Amino acid sequence: MVGSSQVGIAVIGAGRAGMIHARNFAAGRIPEAKLTRLVEPDASARQAACAELGVENAGDDYGEALRDPAVAAVVVAAPSAFHCEIVIAAAQAGRHVLCEKPLGMNATECDRMLDAVGRAGIVLQLGFMRRFDAGFVAAHQRVAAGEIGAVVSVKSLTHGPTIPKPWMYDIRTSNGPLSEVNSHDIDTVRWMSGCEFEEVYAIAGNYRSPAARESYPDFYDNVMLVARLSRGLQGSICGAQGVQYGYDARCEILGERGLITVGGLADDTVVSHTVAGSSSSIVRSWQNLFLDAYRAEDEDFVRCVREQRAPRAGGLDGKAAVMVVNAGNRSILERRPVRVSEVA
Repeated sequence: MVGSSQVGIAVIGAGRAGMIHARNFAAGRIPEAKLTRLVEPDASARQAACAELGVENAGDDYGEALRDPAVAAVVVAAPSAFHCEIVIAAAQAGRHVLCEKPLGMNATECDRMLDAVGRAGIVLQLGFMRRFDAGFVAAHQRVAAGEIGAVVSVKSLTHGPTIPKPWMYDIRTSNGPLSEVNSHDIDTVRWMSGCEFEEVYAIAGNYRSPAARESYPDFYDNVMLVARLSRGLQGSICGAQGVQYGYDARCEILGERGLITVGGLADDTVVSHTVAGSSSSIVRSWQNLFLDAYRAEDEDFVRCVREQRAPRAGGLDGKAAVMVVNAGNRSILERRPVRVSEVA
């Protein structure tokens, strides 16, 4: 166990997810840790973050942060394409890592990171915050207790309100919404079922992003994926970007003797959601819905660092999600079922 002093944290990336973590560490919400440095290449975003957080040590070079003896751990919230190089550098510097999803862009990158982490003996935790959400944790506990008997299938859905950014249009470099939106759903299906994905079939289309259609005909903002899981179980995932009506995250676990749902269930089962409004109270953003889960995730990361124990979601969980993303994207492009082992 690390000494009694606070664990110094550097947050790399001051985007939406990075700022949630940074606020937790800067505001004293995690008593055993403190925000020591902030890394953000964009000068205006960095200045705004420093002003809000009261951080003095900030810059655009994550290498400088890794050389700071006051930094014991880092939160990697940079764009996905940079995760591999940053995580490997952090491992080589002996710094523990909480990495936002996805872990990497493909299985090869994930293997390189896992090798570096294993050699360094550091903690690597994946930012699958639904594993820390009270509702999702309760659902998992009830499944594990056998409340609905043996699990038969798991359905997970995420609809995001935000219009896709132009950098997302090229799925060869962004891995598309399956990565940006549905990595959480992939992990949820694995977690709730206790199974691995074996084969997937996915269909997708671009319904809300006209700016992408001419130059990026393969871009999709809506995707549906069905999966054959180990032990013969079934899984399905639905993802969408730019829905505008709100942030919608739900999971349904069907067992031999019943059903468990999590993520919101209204008494009135016929509900209309439009841009103009909704007939029920809805969550507008994932940044609001999972605030407590992010704080619990950050707290557990610090305890993992201090106690040198394995996190709830580790590197192998991150690699598993990346492989399903890659298999799903191949299925979309080739219009056929794809075994996950094909992208290993």
